[in-house]
Amino acid sequence: MGSPRRAENPPLDRDHLASDPIEQFAAWFSDAQGAVPLPEAMTLATVDADGSPDARMVLLKGSGPDGFRFFTNYESAKGEQLAAKGRAALVIYWRELDRQVRVRGKVERLSPEDSDAYFASRPRDSQIAAAISPQSRPVEREELDRRYAELAGELGKSNPTRPGHWGGYLLRPDVIEFWQGRDSRMHDRFRYSRSEDGWRIERLAP
Repeated sequence: MGSPRRAENPPLDRDHLASDPIEQFAAWFSDAQGAVPLPEAMTLATVDADGSPDARMVLLKGSGPDGFRFFTNYESAKGEQLAAKGRAALVIYWRELDRQVRVRGKVERLSPEDSDAYFASRPRDSQIAAAISPQSRPVEREELDRRYAELAGELGKSNPTRPGHWGGYLLRPDVIEFWQGRDSRMHDRFRYSRSEDGWRIERLAP
């Protein structure tokens, strides 16, 4: 990893970290907005029922005291893997800032009301695509186009309601690591681990 902006990063030390990793993430995410083309892009890593790892890019759709939110098809490969294991990891890398955030924790579905609200905020074309796509299943392009045109025609100018196979997830973090690039590969790494008393913070070797 590395970027031309590394020299602009001040050292990351314990005294300048927030005591809560969600607050620290919010500060870094704010820095990334305007500096990174798509700051909400992140890798979601899961394992299947046999323990084989899998990963793909998704979009972060909110973070707060409870954790990190994203949305997808419940019947997709990642949806089935989350149902089987209930745990996942996230990686967010902001190359322009030479920063990385890693998150691990338990995953649960958001409430139907939360999923409805986000679905309603999406562009109509994206709503239709989510409704007709058998995500992760083999399909011919012609079949996808046919399904899309068919539903769009049935709806007229109306928007589809959220299909039952699509909705949101919340990853509740157990561990969050903040990585900041430094010269000579002497990077700064701090790991927050959840404990009964709150969060334990440790510096890790690069």
